[in-house]
Amino acid sequence: MNLLIRLLLNALAVFVIANILNGVTVDGYMGAIIVAIVLSILNLLVKPILVILTLPATILTLGLFLLVINALIILLADKLIDGFGVSSFWTALLFSVLLSILQSLLQSFLKEDKK
Repeated sequence: MNLLIRLLLNALAVFVIANILNGVTVDGYMGAIIVAIVLSILNLLVKPILVILTLPATILTLGLFLLVINALIILLADKLIDGFGVSSFWTALLFSVLLSILQSLLQSFLKEDKK
């Protein structure tokens, strides 16, 4: 149940950012859910491989290269999904940063107070 709620919150974040950012388009709520699912799968399967392959660059940039990897994952999702579009690399970079921030904020509401 918690996974489904997180997935819906991620879809909400994708939909909100796509409506705010000019270079990002998503086709409705169902498109946002599909984007959230594909991004989750890509982050699970492709991102660890990219992180390992680019470890020297990540170390040299003190972790900032991970932002580039996130933008590449967004661009890959753009190529895989018909109802999702990102206009440029810089838009994908900004989208990934905003998506991370909004996901953190939305998922902080799910955390229970531990006492």
